[in-house]
Amino acid sequence: MTAETRSYPAPLAPPSATWKRRTRLRRLVLAAAPLLRRPGFSLALLVVAFALLAAAAPQLLTSFDPYATSPVDKLAAPSATHWFGTDELGRDLYTRVVYGSRLSVQAALLAVAIALAGGLSLGVLAGFAGGRVDAALMRLVDVLLALPGLLLALAIVTAIGFGTVPVAVAVGVGIIPGFARTTRAEVLRIKTLPYVEAARLGGASWTRTLLRHVLPNAWGPVAVLATLDFGAAILAAAGLSFLGFGAAPPAAEWGTLIANGRHFLITAPWVSLLPGLFVVAVVFSLNHLARSVEEQAR
Repeated sequence: MTAETRSYPAPLAPPSATWKRRTRLRRLVLAAAPLLRRPGFSLALLVVAFALLAAAAPQLLTSFDPYATSPVDKLAAPSATHWFGTDELGRDLYTRVVYGSRLSVQAALLAVAIALAGGLSLGVLAGFAGGRVDAALMRLVDVLLALPGLLLALAIVTAIGFGTVPVAVAVGVGIIPGFARTTRAEVLRIKTLPYVEAARLGGASWTRTLLRHVLPNAWGPVAVLATLDFGAAILAAAGLSFLGFGAAPPAAEWGTLIANGRHFLITAPWVSLLPGLFVVAVVFSLNHLARSVEEQAR
């Protein structure tokens, strides 16, 4: 009697890291395709991309020197040569707006990074600890929310000094409470879900549960808020620069450019108007991108 032999298929190999990356990229492309078909979303994306390119490589977008003066061309109206016109010293306004993107975007990025670090820390601690710790931290957040954001930023920047970095710190501290409340709400929601409780029953530590299960799933609303607050940070930093708390002249900062034209609103309105419209376009575009992504995720 011969023994009956059977052949079994070889076990499947675990998915490689390359395959996982391709799968994530494909999901991202499929999720972005409906958004890119919307004209408003595409236009907003182009405006934000232009601002980021201007911050990273302004020399690619203009051939003028942002600090070169030309008294002969002072307060010249917008033309084919000077798209945004010139200021009171004959400097090309479009070039100064483009080069000003670097300082303004850097200030906004630093402000959002500070808000993310502080808000995530407070929100996670309050959501996980609960009890008196949660109550104490949320009362602190409520106090910060009760203060007008611009007033708080003015107090901070007056205490620590003028410049781009102090402005970014002041704006970042002012938007920490929003991140803290959003993070806390997401942590409280996610930590009661079945898969988190299963991980805890399986012996996973709170640290592993937080890093592996809670934070990745809480990131969506926080990312949308970060995009919204990035626009708000640009606006707040421009406001503080307009009041004279930003980088010292002749630095090209969006708020400073708008402030420089306030004496020429009648004779040369483009000196303030066109940089201001550019800032408004960037902030509105960021808000539109964030709202569209949030709507698509629902």
